Amino acid sequence: MTPLRGLYKCMKLKFPYRTCVLWLCAAVALPVLSDDGDSYKNNMFNPVRTSVASLSIAPDARAGALGDVGAATEADVNAQYWNPAKYPFNIARAGVGVSYTPWLRKLVNDINLANLAGFYRIGDYSAVSASLRFFSLGEVFLSDMDDMTINPYEFAVDAGYSRMLSERFSMAVNMRFIFSDIRYDYTAESKPGKAFAADIALYRLGYFMMGSRECSFGWGLNINNIGSKISYGGDDNSEFIPTNLRLGMNMTVPFNEYNKFSVAVDANKLLVPTYPKQDTEHGESETDYDDRVQKEYYDVSPIAGIFKSFHDAPNGFKEEMQEIQWSLGCEYTYNDRFMLRGGYHHEAANKGNRKYFTVGAGFHMSVFTVDAAYVFSTSQTNPLDQTMRFSLGFDLDGMKDLFGKRRR
Repeated sequence: MTPLRGLYKCMKLKFPYRTCVLWLCAAVALPVLSDDGDSYKNNMFNPVRTSVASLSIAPDARAGALGDVGAATEADVNAQYWNPAKYPFNIARAGVGVSYTPWLRKLVNDINLANLAGFYRIGDYSAVSASLRFFSLGEVFLSDMDDMTINPYEFAVDAGYSRMLSERFSMAVNMRFIFSDIRYDYTAESKPGKAFAADIALYRLGYFMMGSRECSFGWGLNINNIGSKISYGGDDNSEFIPTNLRLGMNMTVPFNEYNKFSVAVDANKLLVPTYPKQDTEHGESETDYDDRVQKEYYDVSPIAGIFKSFHDAPNGFKEEMQEIQWSLGCEYTYNDRFMLRGGYHHEAANKGNRKYFTVGAGFHMSVFTVDAAYVFSTSQTNPLDQTMRFSLGFDLDGMKDLFGKRRR
């Protein structure tokens, strides 16, 4: 049964909300494994489960073209999602960016993610930033509820402050409000999910000589969505939001005055406990299993879950390492105007099986930047396979100078 069919069955049979939410997360965030996968047949498919899966979707085309790399790449207007500590290193004084990402485009044409981000540098050492992301699940027709049509959606709004603690090191903090309305009925028990979260980010940028070339090397760390659980009603259990640890490095080598090349790598891990699996080999009953799930998963607090996520995988250290997603990206820049990009993203087969190559390009002027990205999936199914995504950024200083010249 596919995740989308599972979601429909949950709605049709009026399953508990938690079941419907998990099916929805699978439909949105996880690809369908092929039937010939031995690990799937042997019940080894064990992804980390979270709610509000849209928070894990890369919002912008630049990072999307780099294989979803962004923790330590050069600062741009969309650093709010990847690492807001990069903002004080941005050359521009202020900027605004909009991005659009289609989702599951092979199946439907009305599921998409829209993102708006902006920043303003205060003096030379600090910056404020904010973003708004809106994930629409399109129209869903419910024939068993008086032919009702609903429009499920999720959104998150956040604001942050970043500051340079030295000439090469910075830190940032974000605060976020999360809202998720994916209800399929409107009884007294149902309600939209709400949560609050925070991000903590670090960034360091240094320079070194490679022969006669002055190269840059940076590293970044971002722990995001540290916060409360979210509940959709229907029972007393709340779901984990996608608390995430991202660590990345980036090196840029200039060939000459006009050409430079960057290589970046990110490692990414969800800081959420692994959902317990039933021990059928030793005859664990349904009642005992439900009690264990309640104790080891739903009764765990968000902060305790972060620490638990490093040592709770059923197959030990090997499976913990499989929970890490790896991304590699390369970017060629000509005269700080034209960019060509490529990347690769890897996720273990039993943790989601998202494996894909990405390509893209960007064009930068003094006033605006246009970026585009395209995804080639190497696994059987990927929600973004053969999908274009676009971003448009505006340099507010450049716009001010442009209009100032016209007035003169």
